Amino acid sequence: MAESRRRLLTALVGAAGVFAVEPLLAGLQGTPPKAKIYPNGRDPNRNTLDDPSQLDPKAIARANQVTIRTDITKLYEMVSELKEQVDKTDATATLSISIVKKAQQIEKLAKQIKNLAKG
Repeated sequence: MAESRRRLLTALVGAAGVFAVEPLLAGLQGTPPKAKIYPNGRDPNRNTLDDPSQLDPKAIARANQVTIRTDITKLYEMVSELKEQVDKTDATATLSISIVKKAQQIEKLAKQIKNLAKG
């Protein structure tokens, strides 16, 4: 009985040792240092005017406008379908699950449009 306890303790200490040494070994593998986070989100030493990786804000705004227009058309169609479904149902009956799901889809699409409009 004492021998099995001793083996269990040895295994636990060995596992704890592996977990304790792992961060030290990961540091020796040459992982790149984490980037410094600046309060306003920009590095004051970095020149962003000549950076080709920056996207054109006007192009992004135009793409958002096209997306917003198509989403609004889709939203209008979904709302029209929902209105037809509600008109067909009895006013005293409870709403069906399909109507509730359609309303949730409309709400989700409306939030996406709102977030795109914010920029």
